[in-house]
Amino acid sequence: QVQLVESGGGLVQAGGSLRLSCAASGRTFNTYTMAWFRTAPGKEREFVAAITQSGGIKYYADFVKGRFTISRDNAKNTVSLQMNSLQPEDTAAYYCARGGAGGSVYTSRRYDVWGQGTQVTVSS
Repeated sequence: QVQLVESGGGLVQAGGSLRLSCAASGRTFNTYTMAWFRTAPGKEREFVAAITQSGGIKYYADFVKGRFTISRDNAKNTVSLQMNSLQPEDTAAYYCARGGAGGSVYTSRRYDVWGQGTQVTVSS
């Protein structure tokens, strides 16, 4: 059973940075697209970023606007999200997800395994 465990969330002031990490169990990590989603209070889950198996292609939500960077280390079975210039509207629970076989990388139904989430709170 594949498991995804996120870490790195916390409380930060506006303009600050955080780096989220997601550790995956299993031996086939490098065969899956990986992504980050987030859920803010009272809102639906939304796509943040995704990265293909080799890391060659990256996808970002428009609201990222060059502030976030997704990366992966297939040797360590990890995917990371570097978040800079954080704003209060970035406050949310952030989830790591493993991509399934088909569908858009931007939609949650593409992903078949999810982590438990890590909370990011940005104060103004």
